[in-house]
Formats: sequence, structure tokens, C-alpha cells
Amino acid sequence: MALHNLTIQAAHDLLRRGEVSAVELTQAALDRIDEVDPAVKAYVTVCEESALAEAAAADRRLQSGAGVTPLTGIPYGVKDCLSTIGVRTTCSSRILEDYLPPYDATVIARLRAAGAVLVGKQNMDEFGMGSSCENSAFFESHNPWDLARVPGGSSGGSAAAVAAGMGLFALGEDTGGSVRMPAGFCGVTGLKPTYGRVSRYGLIALASSFDSIGPLTHDAWDAALVLRTIAGHDPLDSTSLDAPVPAYGRCRRENLQGMRLGVPLEYFAHGIEPPVAHALRAALDHLEGLGAELHEVSLPHTDHAISIYYLILTAEASSNLARFDGVRFGLSHPLRDAGEEVDVLERYLQTRAHGFGDEVKRRIMLGTFALSAGYYDAYYLQAQRVRTLLRQDFERAFEKVDALIAPVSPTTAFRIGEKIDDPLRMYLSDVHVVAANPGGVCGLAVPCGFAAELPVGMQIIAPPLGEQVLFDVAGAYQATTDWHAARPKIDVRG
Repeated sequence: MALHNLTIQAAHDLLRRGEVSAVELTQAALDRIDEVDPAVKAYVTVCEESALAEAAAADRRLQSGAGVTPLTGIPYGVKDCLSTIGVRTTCSSRILEDYLPPYDATVIARLRAAGAVLVGKQNMDEFGMGSSCENSAFFESHNPWDLARVPGGSSGGSAAAVAAGMGLFALGEDTGGSVRMPAGFCGVTGLKPTYGRVSRYGLIALASSFDSIGPLTHDAWDAALVLRTIAGHDPLDSTSLDAPVPAYGRCRRENLQGMRLGVPLEYFAHGIEPPVAHALRAALDHLEGLGAELHEVSLPHTDHAISIYYLILTAEASSNLARFDGVRFGLSHPLRDAGEEVDVLERYLQTRAHGFGDEVKRRIMLGTFALSAGYYDAYYLQAQRVRTLLRQDFERAFEKVDALIAPVSPTTAFRIGEKIDDPLRMYLSDVHVVAANPGGVCGLAVPCGFAAELPVGMQIIAPPLGEQVLFDVAGAYQATTDWHAARPKIDVRG
């Protein structure tokens, strides 16, 4: 297999045996970016010079044998909402187009300490607001399996990069499915950890009570290796959990004998495309063949998940994005002319008018409305109450089963432009992934088949801090199937 298509574990084995160097591995990723990214458009910024320097440092570590980790010398990219010192961090927005953070996000600092090699920053829906990676202020990203289709969002550039071999893993961020949906659309493995399991320090926030940073990889074993590195308490993030980090790893079971897996009735009730439903049913049959017990369960408040999510998200986003005012950092419009006095309010209004895209403005207005006097109790506060009921649905389900199995999306990747002019239809694309965030659970998307040559994703959901359960189920499934080993053939001629 070509170097750019290796898993983390396979690459690590080659590096430890000295059969390949970190510089060679990183150069292969950079060459792959040069070859296919003009068609896929996954990267906003490529860090070629610094990446090769980091790879050379990783080679010295590997040669000495001191401080070597499974991620030493492994090239990766990150969603462009994670702060990287000296490398621009844009959130795919004009308002941060030239922003250079003076510090690293905690997850970046931990990956640097492990010896991983950052090759670049990846495209996203602006400030994470979107389900298709079409809302970037710079360009839309394309699905490597079909360049006419979306890679999903908002971590679309990250999923597309991993699927196309432009980095052996990526870090995304999941506010309401933004790791799991693109993972499903692009045929890779994507993890949403438990809220607080991974520090959010240095993440440019969208909705602070939902945001979770997680890896996109080729398989569950690789996702476990990355989580093991980035998880853990961080005094710089008051919401990070002060709980021990297990030695996350490969599936610890030879089979799934005795594992109780729940099939939520509400997730399979209606609206799923027949080929997607067929692939999911085949995956359920396979899990049952591995010894798992399948049980029907109900999550009765699932129908309210979209409403809860978009009310709370827009409210929190409206508050979080108020800091972009043209005064402290980022875009300032109109640009300052020497000696010219500009009204502060006018600068504020013009900066946000020119700096934010249509979808961001739409959600800021919705959130401001939900928080306004006379509407707070009726909308935002009521959504928080129903959020509690949704969480209780999951708690009751996990009294009966160890994990839940559900679709990632009711459809495969849709065509670019198909939903961009219909916001409500676009929001409904998230119907199977949004509940995990307000519900406080963790989830993993894994490929489970194809429909018309497009990947189909299966979602595994576990209780809070149940990440090892996710890896056990996914590990057993991936050890006996090869959907995760498929790689797209990308037509770079267009």
C-alpha cells in the first residue's frame, strides 16, 4: 500500500523498524496534497516547511528511542478552528482570514509533545455552521468518492483529507455531528468523545456546551491511539473532566458474545433511503453474527432533538461570536486610514456585515431572537428543559443495553448545491447525529457499506465515558469486515 494510505499503526510499525523515515512519510502526505487537493479542496493552509522540520525532529527521536509514541512521525491535519501558534486559524471565515494565534490549543500541544507532524489546516463550514462544507468563505470542499458531492460538515475538509490520503489522521470538532456526518459521507472513522473528555482550550467555540474535539481516522484502533494522546484533564479548560484516561486500545474481545446492542426505533422509523437502510440492516446482522444481542429500544424525545439543538446552538453561537467586533483582533472594516476617525458602532456593524457569511448571520439572528426579552423562557429555557428529557432517554436506554446502533445519516452524500438554498432541509440532514451532543453521550461513525458507490456510515453510541465500548464494538466489526479499508480513486483531471 502507498505510504499516504497507511493506517497510523501500520506507519508506526514501519517507522520503528526503520523501513521508512518520518520525513519520507510526511513528504508522501505533502505530495498527495499537491496531487489531489486541487480537486478535493480539503486544505486552507499547508505547512510544508514546518512539517518537514517537525518530521526531521521526529526521526531524531525515533533514532534515539527516547520518548517515542505511536504518533511520533505521523503526519496529520486539523480542522481550521483549532488554534495553532504562528499558523493562521481562520474558521473558514473572512473575519479571521489573517488571524495568527499566539498559542496552541491543548490538543495541538499534546500532539506536538507526542511527535506528530502537522501538515496543515483543513476547510470547514464557517465557524462550524453547516452540514456540507459549502459554507466556507473560501471554497467548497469535495467528497473524494465523487467530486460532485459534498463531504459533509462541518469537518468536511478533515474527513475528505483522511479519505483521500492527505494525512494519516485529522482532528475535527463535533458540535452536532460535525465529525460523525463527514466520516459517514467519506467512508472514514470519526469519534465524538464524551463532552469534557478532551480539552476545548484553544478551540474557537461555536456552542460551548456542545463542542467536542475528536479524531478522524481510517479505523477504530487509530482513533483510540489519537484519543489516548489528546484526552485528559486540562486546568486551562474549566469544563474538562478530571477523570483518569484509560489505555484506549484495540477491541479487547474476540467476539461480541453477550454484548447488548440497542436499535433505537426512532432512528429507523422513516426517511432513510432504501440502500442506506439495507446496508445498516446488513451491519446489524453481522454484529448479531459476532454474538451481540440486539434489542429494540426507544428514545421518545428524539423527534425534538433538532429543535433543541438549533435553539441552544444558535443562542450560544450568538453569544460566542459577539467577540468579533473589528476592535480587538481579526477583520476590521472599513480598514483604518491614517488620521481618519471612524464611528465605533459603524465599524462594528460593517465588520460583521463584511466578515460573516449568510449562514453565520442567519444563526446569529436566530440565537439573538431566542435570547431576547420575552422569548428567552419560551424558547431557550424550554429547549434546556427538553434537553434534560433527551439525556434521560439515553440514561434509561443504557440501563438495558451497552451501546446503541444507528445510521449516521438517512442518505449518502448529496450533490453540491442540492440543499444549500434550503436551510431547513440542510438542517434536517443532521437528524441522526445531533442528539448525542445535547444528550451528553459519545459516538463513533464507521463505514458499513456502499450505496451506488458512495459510503454508508453506521453510528455506535455509548454512555458518557464509554469510549472503550465504542472501540470494542467497532474493533470487532472492522476486524471481520473490510469497508474501512476501501480507498477512493480520485479523478484529478477536472
